[in-house]
Amino acid sequence: MYVAVKGGERAIENAHRWLADERRGDRDVPALTLDQITQQLALAVDRVMTEGSLYDRTLAAMAIRQARGDLIEAIFLVRAFRTTLPRFGAAEPLDTGAMLVRRRVSATFKDLPGGQVLGPTFDYTHRLIDDSLTEAGEPVRADAGNEKMPRVTDLLASDGLMEESPRDAAHMPGDLTREPLELPASRDLRLQNLARGDEGFLLALGYSTQRGFGRTHPFVGEIRFGEVEVEFYAEDAGFAVPLGSVSVTECQMVAQFKGDARQAPRFTRGYGLAFGQSERKTMSMALVDRSLRAREFGEEQTAPAQDEEFVLAHSDNVQATGFVEHLKLPHYVDFQAELGLLRLLREEHEQAADPPIQEAAE
Repeated sequence: MYVAVKGGERAIENAHRWLADERRGDRDVPALTLDQITQQLALAVDRVMTEGSLYDRTLAAMAIRQARGDLIEAIFLVRAFRTTLPRFGAAEPLDTGAMLVRRRVSATFKDLPGGQVLGPTFDYTHRLIDDSLTEAGEPVRADAGNEKMPRVTDLLASDGLMEESPRDAAHMPGDLTREPLELPASRDLRLQNLARGDEGFLLALGYSTQRGFGRTHPFVGEIRFGEVEVEFYAEDAGFAVPLGSVSVTECQMVAQFKGDARQAPRFTRGYGLAFGQSERKTMSMALVDRSLRAREFGEEQTAPAQDEEFVLAHSDNVQATGFVEHLKLPHYVDFQAELGLLRLLREEHEQAADPPIQEAAE
């Protein structure tokens, strides 16, 4: 017979104390500082800020330390904190064309205005463990570029070869942090969902589009990483005022569109934007964004990455984690009901399998 465990509150309190002790680890090892996390685990901080929908490096570092490095748990903590913050307005659209670029590469043009800027990247490193990192040596400091560069997609658009970037001032973008997602969703809501979506999930979907599950096999028009200014329209002043700058990564994928009776052949866009240096995330986001536009271009929809409900309903790691991990919570009553039903079904099955006595005698 299954019975509920008693003394649950005391057990939970003990579990919290045990977690705090495990989080600290060996007291002979110095505790991690927030500066160490923000500076030396910067890419983890960037992911937590992006999927947590809050640009605050210190807060993201606190969440990572509290979560013992579990980034999804850290994202959950940041989102929970975000709900407590007051909202006083919306910023003006970011002008990524005026970005102070630290890294900028294009797979479509070798020679482009401003040139290729390799910047800080793992792309050209050997995937070998570096034994020298066991020592606290100081690497040579690199020079950072601060040049404003035109977008590659703008160069294509100037020749009429690229679809125009939408500029519908009358359309007020939705806000997934305040209203639940409804399907079908506009592209602005889809992009919000993808920006908050789990990087690994989007990476797998993006990979699937390249393996034939969909029609998307684009080129990287451009990836750029750097600082961009955030502005807020002040009604009292009558103009937008700068609030500061944030680090972002932007990716624009370039995919071919054969055209139809209404539209000439041209390149189309897949778009990704994330906080910090988040190239894998923005590339995956751009691949999936373009796949989700299949209906818009009259393309056949046969693959998971083209299914809006499948992608948007399952991409949120906080939501997915909550639903999966709730299975660890007590389900004693539900299980007892299932157990009783299974026993009844087995009895009925055994009775149906036994031959009647008269037939057995014959």
